[in-house]
Amino acid sequence: MDTTAVRQAARPGIRLKRRGWLTPYLFVLPWMIGFVSFTLGPLLFSLVISLYDWPIAGEHTFVGLQNYTRMFTDDPLFWESLGVTLKFAAIFVPLNLSVALLLAVLLNQKVLGSGIFRTIFYLPSVISGVALAMIWAWVYSGEYGILNYFLSLVGITGPDWLREPGWALAAMVGASLWAQGSMMLIFLAGLKNIPGDLYEAASIDGAGVFTRFFRITLPMLSPTLLFNLVTSIIGAFQQLTLALTLTGGGPSNSTYFYAMYVYENAFKYFHMGYAAANAWIMFLIILTLTMLVFRSTGMWVYYEGEVKAKRAGKRLRKAA
Repeated sequence: MDTTAVRQAARPGIRLKRRGWLTPYLFVLPWMIGFVSFTLGPLLFSLVISLYDWPIAGEHTFVGLQNYTRMFTDDPLFWESLGVTLKFAAIFVPLNLSVALLLAVLLNQKVLGSGIFRTIFYLPSVISGVALAMIWAWVYSGEYGILNYFLSLVGITGPDWLREPGWALAAMVGASLWAQGSMMLIFLAGLKNIPGDLYEAASIDGAGVFTRFFRITLPMLSPTLLFNLVTSIIGAFQQLTLALTLTGGGPSNSTYFYAMYVYENAFKYFHMGYAAANAWIMFLIILTLTMLVFRSTGMWVYYEGEVKAKRAGKRLRKAA
């Protein structure tokens, strides 16, 4: 048989194989275009304009690192908003994780109507932020608020929650804790993946409810807890809608969050370059906190596969 004819007959197959490597990239291409256009592109552009005096109208003047030095040395609102946000995060993050985990544990019980309660607890997560703020404005009202009404039933005179500096931040924490649906479902999914035989073995050994929770549930749920911890930290630093709608940052800047500080510099004072520098500092703070959390995972995050591998390695070393 003529070898030339064989080669010519094989060429279409070779060409198809060569073209085949493009197929997965074609499927990913729409996402890549969207990521570059709407995420990576604006991100890099914000870094560029953070080095400029960039008003909405007028000339753009290159100022180098002046926006950053001004932020740290000449702008007291930067430190004040950062302090409020850190205080809010220190209160909100632990409470957010605790409440979500508690609801997930309760909904994980095999009781009649648990599906209905899951729906009820998830509903606040699908309500828009502005609508949620309107609900909490009614709850926290010092004149006709339902919260103060219930307090009055037990003889307590409630404060004007949103107008007193000592209570406004606590009110923001309470309102933020309301939308627990997504985090609760993530915890619930993690609880469903814990093998039931672990609890059965612990019960046979005489372990109580709290012992099983701290010795089995928390270690097995620690990867899920890590994910929710990181997202909760990010959410705390991005808190804006509730404070902007309920208090506008007041009273006396007690709820003036860092995200509101960035927002006002950009869309109230139209200092786009300065606001971009503010946003990059927020990014670096969140990145630092996230890295610290991940550095600490060796002490409290339990990965079953890694533990099994370590145990197998110890057994091999003992056998040797």
